[in-house]
Amino acid sequence: MPTAPPGERPGREGIRSRRRTGRIAAIVVTAVVVAGAGLYLPLTLLAPVPTTAASPIAHPIPARAAAAPELPATGSSAIAATGYPNASASGGTADPLPIASISKLVTALVALDAKPLQPGQPGPTITFGAPDAALFAKYTAMDGKAEPMAVGSSLSELDLLRVVLVVSANNYADALATWSYGSEARFLDATTAWLAAHRLTHTTIVEPTGINPKNTSTPGDLITLGGLVLANPVLAQIVSTPSVSLPGIGTFDNTNGLLGHDGVDGIKSGTLDDHGTDLLFAANYRIGGTTVRVIGAVLGASDHSTLYAAVRAMLSSVKKGFHVVRLATAGESFAAYSPPWQHRVEAIATRSASAVVWSDSPVTATVAAPRTGLAGTGAKAGSVTFTTDTETIVVPLTLNRAVADPGPWWRLAHPALLR
Repeated sequence: MPTAPPGERPGREGIRSRRRTGRIAAIVVTAVVVAGAGLYLPLTLLAPVPTTAASPIAHPIPARAAAAPELPATGSSAIAATGYPNASASGGTADPLPIASISKLVTALVALDAKPLQPGQPGPTITFGAPDAALFAKYTAMDGKAEPMAVGSSLSELDLLRVVLVVSANNYADALATWSYGSEARFLDATTAWLAAHRLTHTTIVEPTGINPKNTSTPGDLITLGGLVLANPVLAQIVSTPSVSLPGIGTFDNTNGLLGHDGVDGIKSGTLDDHGTDLLFAANYRIGGTTVRVIGAVLGASDHSTLYAAVRAMLSSVKKGFHVVRLATAGESFAAYSPPWQHRVEAIATRSASAVVWSDSPVTATVAAPRTGLAGTGAKAGSVTFTTDTETIVVPLTLNRAVADPGPWWRLAHPALLR
């Protein structure tokens, strides 16, 4: 075909060719766009949203005023609240002092090692012979407490322990020691081994009653001894008994004059004329739903009035030093999540919690809230752990509302934030 001269418009065939080329280019561009959109939209609309880190919410616990147990100015003393290491104090001489009839607690525990007794059971019957009956005259001559014991009379093991610990009769304590081991010598050998086994290294027992001032101990050892007595259900019940009535012997009040007062529910008193009066005591206090057990000892008080006043002051000072700390309230927020596509979501406590704390002992709170993706209302959101000087309390956390999907428009507008 002849070529068109310069300046002339191409013919119909050229025009059609260019149009075809344009359509093809448009189709290619459209195909590319469609193909790109076909990849972009699914990747964007179906991609996982990013997880969100938690930001802990501070909950400072108000500081409390410091407290300290009040100790007597004379003698030797110590007091401690079981399970609260900071709620303890000791004062006076560190040297062992005579413990008088508190010795009978050791006698009872060592006897029970040889002749165990189950709670609610009277145990075997013990019949007293002439050597036992002669003990009445022996201890009466020593100006010690003694109660009648006739030849041929008998008591159950349980009742014998009651006479020893409630009435504090020396002749019955002596008879218990001999009956349980066959002789006082064997009883003393067993006692020495028992004291060593229980790490009562500042305690010495040379006879079973306490009438000898060489039976000595420290208030710290006596607190340990008190714990051992209370851990034995048979003895714990006996030392909290206000009075006993036994056929052939009589009715007697407990020699512990504080029993039933100021929360005192045990344990044992003792007196030697030349060495003062003593008390190993225990008390229970209900504080914020928690029972706090306090054990203490005073040795060498001048008289019972002075002794009881000192013990009451000690107990009052310890009781006042405890307080309840509110740790968490159900629904309280301890962490927050701020997903970029919605309002703040909070991790809240699933339950309320509190703790009994002594004095100004510190309380710390540690939040462990993991990152979260999409989650429903009430989904698990870690926990907050509270630590006091005595315990660790863990409160689970859950979301107060859902972390919802952001929807297609947010996804299309924020592709860089998608994983």
